[in-house]
Amino acid sequence: MLFNLRKSVLEANLMLKEYGLVVFTWGNVSAIDRSTGLVAIKPSGVEYEHMKVDDIVVVDLDGNRVFGELNPSSDTATHLELYSKFPNIGGIVHTHSPWATSRAQAGKSIPTYGTTHADHFYGEIPCTRPMNADETQNDYEKNTGHVIVERFESIDPKTMPAVLVHGHGPFTWGNDGKDAVYNAVVLEEVAKMAFHTELLGNETPIDQHLIDRHFLRKHGKDAYYGQKK
Repeated sequence: MLFNLRKSVLEANLMLKEYGLVVFTWGNVSAIDRSTGLVAIKPSGVEYEHMKVDDIVVVDLDGNRVFGELNPSSDTATHLELYSKFPNIGGIVHTHSPWATSRAQAGKSIPTYGTTHADHFYGEIPCTRPMNADETQNDYEKNTGHVIVERFESIDPKTMPAVLVHGHGPFTWGNDGKDAVYNAVVLEEVAKMAFHTELLGNETPIDQHLIDRHFLRKHGKDAYYGQKK
């Protein structure tokens, strides 16, 4: 079932190790087939080095397992909530990468300090509010998705494919699993740059006109970065 999707999700999960975003089993990648509403996701607690295509679990948007013998990621309900509420995304990544996670643990969004940030994220990378006791004790993973969606009430997830969950860690998304991994790598680099920028004494974002120029030249309707396809 959905072999190509599962294969792509396996490859995307292995990229987390390749780019140093995870240790042990601290992360997961999923992707959705919008035509069927089925999601392929990493199995829970399985080491990356031992994963095979048939280990990738397929679930529906209600969380019912439709393929695979292993349990899906413990973060599955968060992924499903984002797929349900953000209909234009095709892949999701969650890691505990150190620079982005440090920011989440501090409860601090990442201002747009420079053009590297602006090339990829249109404005400040948001951090969610802390979750309350009821949210953590009941349907914790689904409620993690809820607080992300709540934070994006006035933010377009297509122009801001990343979020920091307060006290937890980062989630990123993209057109597919590998695109979401790309955004996770960029987020980690941007979080590291932000730390050093603040350490050097600057906490002033760049001007909006410079943010607009850098983001829109790559992602706007008249984008001119790169080669025409």
